[in-house]
Amino acid sequence: MRSWIYLIVAITAEVIGTASMKFAATHFPLLGHAVMYVMISLSYFFLALAVKRVPVGVAYALWEGIGIVLITLVSVQWLGESLGWVKALGLAVMIAGILLIKAGTRSKAAPAESEVLPC
Repeated sequence: MRSWIYLIVAITAEVIGTASMKFAATHFPLLGHAVMYVMISLSYFFLALAVKRVPVGVAYALWEGIGIVLITLVSVQWLGESLGWVKALGLAVMIAGILLIKAGTRSKAAPAESEVLPC
C-alpha cells in the first residue's frame, strides 16, 4: 500500500513541478524554477520508491498518464489554456489506456505452503 502512496505523491509532485514551469516562464522566474526543480526531483525520488513494489511499466504508465491528464486539467482551469473536443477525446483515450494497463496487471500470488522451502 505504501508504494501506491509514493506513486500518488510522485504524480502530485510532477503536476506541481510542470505547472510551475509556466510561472517560471511568465511571472516568477526564480521562484518558479526553484519550485520546478524541487518538485520534479521529488517526483522522480518517489517514483523510484514506488517501483520497489509496483511494476515499473505500470508505475510509469500511471505516473505519466495521470500526470498528463492532471496537468492538462490544471492548465485549462488555472493557466487559461483551452480544451477542445480533440484534446478531450485524447484525455478520454488516455484514461481508458491507464485503466486497461492497471486492469491487465496482476499482483504476484503468495506461494502455496507446499512451495515454501523449509529453513
